[in-house]
Amino acid sequence: MSDTRSVLIVDDEHDIRELLVLTLSRMGLRTETAPTLAAARELLASATYDLCLTDMRLPDGSGLELVAEISTRYPGMPVAMITAYGNVEAAVEALKVGAFDFVSKPVDIHVLRGLVRQALELGERAKRETDEHSSRLLGTSDAMVTLRNTIAKVARSQAPVFINGESGTGKELVARTIHAQGARANGPFVPVNCGAIPTELMESEFFGHKKGSFTGAHSDKPGLFQAADGGTLFLDEVAELPLPMQVKLLRAIQEKCIRPVGAPAEVQVDVRILSATHKDLSQLVNDGRFRHDLYYRINVIGLSVPPLRARAGDLPLLSDAILRRLSQAMHRPAPTLADDAVAALEAYGFPGNVRELENILERALAMADGDHITASDLHLPTPRGHSSSNTAAPAVHASPFVTGTHQALGAGGTAPRDPRTVSPYETAGTALPSFIEDIERAAIQQALQEHRYNKTKTAAALGITFRALRYKLKKLGID
Repeated sequence: MSDTRSVLIVDDEHDIRELLVLTLSRMGLRTETAPTLAAARELLASATYDLCLTDMRLPDGSGLELVAEISTRYPGMPVAMITAYGNVEAAVEALKVGAFDFVSKPVDIHVLRGLVRQALELGERAKRETDEHSSRLLGTSDAMVTLRNTIAKVARSQAPVFINGESGTGKELVARTIHAQGARANGPFVPVNCGAIPTELMESEFFGHKKGSFTGAHSDKPGLFQAADGGTLFLDEVAELPLPMQVKLLRAIQEKCIRPVGAPAEVQVDVRILSATHKDLSQLVNDGRFRHDLYYRINVIGLSVPPLRARAGDLPLLSDAILRRLSQAMHRPAPTLADDAVAALEAYGFPGNVRELENILERALAMADGDHITASDLHLPTPRGHSSSNTAAPAVHASPFVTGTHQALGAGGTAPRDPRTVSPYETAGTALPSFIEDIERAAIQQALQEHRYNKTKTAAALGITFRALRYKLKKLGID
């Protein structure tokens, strides 16, 4: 640590101040102390600090007041709260108002040193240029400016963050940006799709297992928590966790330790939890399908990612950036969007959000002739009847490119990640699968006719692989 870095210690207990001064001085840090809120405010007004440690209870007020003031007036300065042992509510409240982290009394010197190192690294990172991930969170709309500002504040904390947003809005990108801008950026970022792990393997996947603990356990295996130690664990689609696993996850988060399957003792882990889902988690709590105690533990800080339709004016900038990225991967010059293409994109509702925009532009890039992409190159689904400003429904249309073929098949002929990227006819219930099959069948048949039954050209026109087309022909009974 450089001796030029300084820490402000705010605590009315003389012994605690002496302990903290001694510990931090040995780390090469300059320290100043204040026994009250008033004294702390005077010091903050006259000097600059790289970190502040404040007690919760002070003679003239609460340390929470100081945390809130520092977060607002000195946003580049991390502040950590010293709380009474077991006072979880106070610690959570401190994180909510902007604290970087907290340490409990009696102060564990090892824990304190780790916290200080992370906080100072965070302060240095805040002074550097924004990480490359945030450059992908493009947009000048109020919604995106607010999101980026919120991410910057959230990244300074160690609090669990719950990210909510529709499918395709970029929740994992937001999680990666929080990680990249925080003190844990040098540690691992471990994403896991909670809905993709078989129930019987969940405990082993999350916590690891010891050799011989069950049939097939031929060697020790670290779990996801151990893989993320010192970094961030991102629980995507957290709503898919079964209730028994929710109980075990809650304990791991609360106790900061896990027990691998078959292990005789618990293992300490240092992991920040970020989680996300496109579902209404509070409603699942009300329905008894998600534990309320786990919900409150992972939702210390809530963050909503706006849908694309709420980002007025961002489409041209976002589209240009996507086209440049895709063109670079294809080793070709990036085309420009014609005015009619921009107008068409802005008129479309994007039920699949940014992910759908990327798919549409990737297909247009492959199919367009020349250096310009026009509205006709986009092959956007056509609204049925009247369209609202919020949604645009694909219609049963004559062209194979306009109806739900690409939507239903997904890019490259794979299934879509969420039904809402297929069609908004979710209210159709059990009739939906046959409805989609009818759309696909009509679209494929017309495309075959237009391309004189050349399957290679038909597949290319539909934006799917030749293999996917063959599969669809067989599945739909098209000769």
